[in-house]
Amino acid sequence: MEMETLKQLMKESIREVLREERLSLMQVLIPDVSDQEMKEISKNFYSPEKYDEHDFVDMTNWVKDES
Repeated sequence: MEMETLKQLMKESIREVLREERLSLMQVLIPDVSDQEMKEISKNFYSPEKYDEHDFVDMTNWVKDES
């Protein structure tokens, strides 16, 4: 195996592991919500269908960016 190929393979593997760990960390940091809390949230903030789309920022690329 060429040195450059090995280097690229290692780089991709490390990126994959870091991505998985980052996603795991994000899941751990999201708090659990009780049924009562969920009712209060729904009561105060309504349904997402009622939100104005201009109030949102698409962060898909930011989350997917691995560099």
